[in-house]
Amino acid sequence: MAFLRCRRDPCGFICLILTYFSVFYADYVVIQYVLIPAYSGSVWCTLHGSVFNLILLLLLACHSKAVFSDPGMVPLPETAIDFSDLRSQNSHMNERGCEGWTVCSRCETYRPPRAHHCRVCQRCIRRMDHHCPWINNCVGELNQKYFIQFLFYTGMASLYSMALVVSAWVWRIRSERDGEGEKEGEESPSKHLIVAHYIILLVESVLFGVFVMVIFYDQLVSIITDETPIEHLRNRLMKDRTSITSSTSEPPTHIPHTRKPKLALLREVFGRGSVFCWLFPLHSSPPTVGGISYSAVPDYDV
Repeated sequence: MAFLRCRRDPCGFICLILTYFSVFYADYVVIQYVLIPAYSGSVWCTLHGSVFNLILLLLLACHSKAVFSDPGMVPLPETAIDFSDLRSQNSHMNERGCEGWTVCSRCETYRPPRAHHCRVCQRCIRRMDHHCPWINNCVGELNQKYFIQFLFYTGMASLYSMALVVSAWVWRIRSERDGEGEKEGEESPSKHLIVAHYIILLVESVLFGVFVMVIFYDQLVSIITDETPIEHLRNRLMKDRTSITSSTSEPPTHIPHTRKPKLALLREVFGRGSVFCWLFPLHSSPPTVGGISYSAVPDYDV
């Protein structure tokens, strides 16, 4: 499915290539132009190199899981479903506890509550957050954990690379003042090339770091508030529409919304195991009991 989506979405394919290129370029610059010249012969070279590559390894692992994992696609029915009697059966749906089920005219199937249709994937996704071109996949109920982990390690790698570049730059300035720059100038690359790599890596780290941290914050807020961006936009439009109608009619009755504890909401996404396991792209239990084992047709009389 991931390869099919790559063919259908050229933007997602380009973003995938750009992501892997940026990661490997950052690793090359940090090892070749930052650690080896500044910390050569020191234990810090091995330590920083190991930690930085471990972060990149976890970053790529989380990214791969987010790309190739099922975001929570609603299964398509094996046979065509007749929707002609849908209106007459609404009362049966409410009686049998199927509130929130809707019909997708594009997938031609019933979809469970909080599922939305993705125009890129051309499927309905359970608890769809958004379609992200950087993973060329939807962010949904089953892969949101891996997407957030990818954002977290991208932010860590960006901050770490910025700190290493700044420290190496300071070391180079001090070595030139002490007269050590002339000795190593014969063996090391040209100063202009090193400075160019430093600037490019700093710009890349700042752009990606700020970008992913903003999205990371939005993801955590959507989990804690138990409201995806699509639901937030829909609820805001409904609230604005209700405020307009209420000015000319009776005030609407507000239905209380029961909030789950924040820790419970986080465990629904990251798993019910140890909090330490949230840092690793490990398979966790489904968000809810029987989270993905449901029929394409809700259980009511037809």
